[in-house]
Amino acid sequence: MPRMSAEFERDMFLLIHDVARLTRVEADRRARRMGMTRAQWGIIRRLASQPGRSQKELADILEVEPITVARMLDRLEAAGMVERRADGQDRRIWRLHLLPPAMKVLKDINDELQALADFIGTGVTPEQREVMVNGLLRMKANVLSIENAPVITQGAAD
Repeated sequence: MPRMSAEFERDMFLLIHDVARLTRVEADRRARRMGMTRAQWGIIRRLASQPGRSQKELADILEVEPITVARMLDRLEAAGMVERRADGQDRRIWRLHLLPPAMKVLKDINDELQALADFIGTGVTPEQREVMVNGLLRMKANVLSIENAPVITQGAAD
């Protein structure tokens, strides 16, 4: 049995899942300490790099329902960090922009995320990190192209 347990502990998919989950838990804790949520961090960071996104686009990126994004935006707007602006072409669409108070918060968020990355990466050499990042980028590209991959069914080779 110990051999199977060792294989289980080294299963790549379980490790990716576990590290991602544990990272989310710690990021949630750090966001709460700032009086925010990890999802609000995501909105601020996305809008800093891509101003003018619509609520629907943001919901798709964050993989949540548009109503969920609308509620988070309501809180950020009430805090004076985000502004909804009407789209010039379509009155049904709101374009989202950060306001100046969000820029200080963005710096704090980025500092927290850097500290988290440094902590998680303790003991990982820059060379190991580069190999991991390249491998994960390759895996991401593979998953994104999966719709073009052949479907393998059991017994199909018979």
